[in-house]
Amino acid sequence: MIEIKDYFRPKSVEEAYEKLINIEGAEIIGSGAFMRLASRKINLAIDLQDTGLNYVKLEKDEIKIGGATPLGEVERSEIIKEVFEGKLIHVLQSIWSVQLRNIATIGGTIFPKLGFSDLITALLVLNTDVVLFNNGRMPLEVFLTEKIRKDILVELIIKNENRKMSFQYMRNSFYDFSILNSAVSVDEERNFRISIGARPAVAKLATKAMEYLKNNNDIEEASKLAAEEMEYGSNIKASKEYRKMIAPVLVKRGLEEVIQ
Repeated sequence: MIEIKDYFRPKSVEEAYEKLINIEGAEIIGSGAFMRLASRKINLAIDLQDTGLNYVKLEKDEIKIGGATPLGEVERSEIIKEVFEGKLIHVLQSIWSVQLRNIATIGGTIFPKLGFSDLITALLVLNTDVVLFNNGRMPLEVFLTEKIRKDILVELIIKNENRKMSFQYMRNSFYDFSILNSAVSVDEERNFRISIGARPAVAKLATKAMEYLKNNNDIEEASKLAAEEMEYGSNIKASKEYRKMIAPVLVKRGLEEVIQ
């Protein structure tokens, strides 16, 4: 159960951050879409919908997405439709239902570092930076390893480059969380990026496999390397042994798709 004592809709990010750091028990609620996954008490729920962080825009070679932008609006953006051969749109469309995507925001999905997130896995292979109000700009893979509790995700910045990508997942049904997911991308200089998520921990890059592919073309061996450098766990959806078994399969499918 979620217990919210008070509710606040600031007009600026500055106002929101001031409340966040000065009031004990204050939290950014994002959309609130995933808050009911855990029980807790919130003294002040801060809603960012009036802070001007709802946008998708293209500036030079960077795609900028505001932290309060619902996933559904990102999915319907003409900018997002035109980049990465439309593959990022397919990732968004595979995230549960239209109703959920119209509620869940970018910040509410990325900042909590949700272990079941499909979007984090996909963004990791697209040279994505996170911009935080207090801690500034940093690569998404760095943000995922930092212990940042009190801050506000202002926007995502995705490098708009000629990069082919693939997203693969295993689920019990379409409207379910992934048992395991994987994303792969490659640019014109054959710089590969590989990520594996829902292990059930938050996604991370398979750096050894990425390094291996700089000088080798054996995608089966690269898939094994990627799977072996990850840690896996068990939960109600699958055992760690099952996740470890299917990981190289998903990575190989992704590599085969992007090198076609």
